[in-house]
Amino acid sequence: MAKRSKGAQKAQATAPRGVTSLTEAKAWMASRGITEIECTVPDLAGVARGKIMPASKFFSSPVMNLPLSVFFQTISGEYPDYEGLVDSVIADSDLVLEPDLATLCSVPWAQDPTAQVIHDAYHRDGRPVELAPRQVLRHVISLYEKKGWKPVVAPEIEFYLVEPNTDPDYPLKPPVGRSGRPEIGRQSYSIQAVNEFDALFEDIYDYSEAQGLEIDTLIHEDGAAQMEINLRHGDPLVLADQVFLFKRTIREAALAHKIYATFMAKPIANEPGSAMHIHQSVINTATGRNLFSDEDGDPTPEFFSFIAGHQKYLPSVMCIMAPYVNSYRRLTRDSMAPINLQWGYDNRTAGLRVPPSTPEARRLENRVPSSDANPYLAIAASLACGYLGLTENLRATDPIDGDAKNLDFDLPRGLLEAVAAFQDSEPLSEVLGERFVSAYAAVKQAEFETFMRVISPWEREYLLLNV
Repeated sequence: MAKRSKGAQKAQATAPRGVTSLTEAKAWMASRGITEIECTVPDLAGVARGKIMPASKFFSSPVMNLPLSVFFQTISGEYPDYEGLVDSVIADSDLVLEPDLATLCSVPWAQDPTAQVIHDAYHRDGRPVELAPRQVLRHVISLYEKKGWKPVVAPEIEFYLVEPNTDPDYPLKPPVGRSGRPEIGRQSYSIQAVNEFDALFEDIYDYSEAQGLEIDTLIHEDGAAQMEINLRHGDPLVLADQVFLFKRTIREAALAHKIYATFMAKPIANEPGSAMHIHQSVINTATGRNLFSDEDGDPTPEFFSFIAGHQKYLPSVMCIMAPYVNSYRRLTRDSMAPINLQWGYDNRTAGLRVPPSTPEARRLENRVPSSDANPYLAIAASLACGYLGLTENLRATDPIDGDAKNLDFDLPRGLLEAVAAFQDSEPLSEVLGERFVSAYAAVKQAEFETFMRVISPWEREYLLLNV
C-alpha cells in the first residue's frame, strides 16, 4: 500500500469527520484535546447503545464487547422470549464490536472534549451479526453491488419541537419561541416561524458542522412547531449514519434550550404526523449513469420496475417503516401521510412520488416511512423493495394524476398486521436475512404486548361509565 503524504495525513487529522487508521485517530483526537470517547452501536430501534471510555483506553483496546441481547431489546427496555430465536446463554454472550473509524467525530455538546465512533458487531468467529441494523443495510447494498449497481439515497426527517413533558399523562404542547408565545396555527414553510427558534437552529448547524454532517435545507412543516431537515444525497450507509447522529444532535440542541425535540410519528392529536421520506436512485457502476434514465433522458424499464417493487413489497416491510403502535396513528385518511401504494409525478398525495428533476437526477421518493423508524432499517427495507422489483422485472401500475388521499387503504392498519405480513414474505426474508426477520418480528410483538398493558385516556373517557 502506498504511504499517505504528510499533507494528506494532516488534512485527515483536521477534518471534522472520519479517519482511516488508529494512528490517524490518535492524531485527530490529540489535535482536539479529546479525553473521552463514546463507543456506540445502533440497536433495532436506532438507539445508541455502547460504552464511554477514556481515550487512552480506547487506543490500548479499540474493540468493545456487548452481549447479543443488545439487538433484542425492546424500546421499553424489555426482551422477547428467546425460544426459537437463540439460546438464552448465547443471547447473553459477548459480541465483538469494532470501530468504523470513518464515523469518528466530535460530541460538540459534551462538557469535556469528547469524540464518538460507531461500531460494527461481529460474532467471535468473525462473522457479522445478522441482527445489527448496519449489517442489514450493508447486506442489501452488497446485493446491488453484485448486479453492478450503486444505490444513492437522500433522507428527509420531520420532527416536532415541544414543551418539556415530564408527565406522560399530559398531552404535548408547542414550545414558547423568542416572541414569548407558542405557535397556535399551522405555519407551513414560514421563515418567521423558524426564526422563533433561531438560537436553537444555530446550535444545530454548529453541532452538525462540528460532526461533519451536511444539512441541505431546513424548513417549517405543516404542524405547529414541526420542522424538517433534508440531507444531501449519497451512499446509503453514510446517510443512515448521518440520520442516526442527526436525531441525537437535534435532541441535544433542543435540551440545551429547555425544549424537547421528538421524532414520534404522531406526537400531537389533530396535528400532522412526522415522516422520514427517502429519495432513491441507482447508478450503473460500469457506465456511471443513472439506471433510471436512458441515453435520450427518458425513464427506463428499470425505473418502473423499481417503483413496482415498492408497490408489491412495501406492505410487507411496514413494521420497519412504521415500527410502533403510534406510527399507525399517522397513516390516516385525508392527511398528507400516504395510505396506499399509488405513485405519481410530483404528486404528494401518493405514497410513491417522482419529483421533478433532470434525467441524471431521476429518483423515487418513498413517502411511507415515519420519522420514528430506524434509518438503517428503513433505508435497507426500501432498497430491498426496489431490488426485488428490479430482479423480478415487475411492472408498475399507471401513475395517478388525482388525489390519492381518500382511496382505499393498501397498507397495514396496525402493528400486528404489519408484523404478520413481514413474517410471511419469503423474498424479503431472503434479502434481509431470516434471522433478522425472526428477531425483529419477536421484538415488535413484545412491544405490542407492553402497549396492551397500558389503559389509555380514550378508554377511561368512553368506556368507564358507558359500558
